[in-house]
Amino acid sequence: MKIVVLADSRKNELLINFCIAYSQLLANHSLYSTMNTARLVEASTPLKFIAIPNDTTGAINQLAQMAFYNEIDAVIYLRDSLFADYSEPNSLMESCDRNNIPYASNIASAEILVLAIDRGDLDWRELLR
Repeated sequence: MKIVVLADSRKNELLINFCIAYSQLLANHSLYSTMNTARLVEASTPLKFIAIPNDTTGAINQLAQMAFYNEIDAVIYLRDSLFADYSEPNSLMESCDRNNIPYASNIASAEILVLAIDRGDLDWRELLR
């Protein structure tokens, strides 16, 4: 499966700890992230990421386009509820909603999503490609 792994800056440490805890499960999948997040997680875990560079179009918008065309299967995006724009869905979440791509925005739902992927509950996503 193709899984996007992201975090707002104040949630990076939590994301690293999550990836350490679930590194054996995540290692079986293709992982995508922004360049900065990929470097942080790769420095602390054995996981390897396909890093999307932060350029003028924005990595989130690039990932949203991937979701729009069903090129990803799940998103773990640990969001910071203290950000001013937290209440507005971003383009990535809108694309996920449009294409029935599951996403987790907090640590509890991220754990549920990773365990569901490991059990094979989302294998139906592979039929879409």
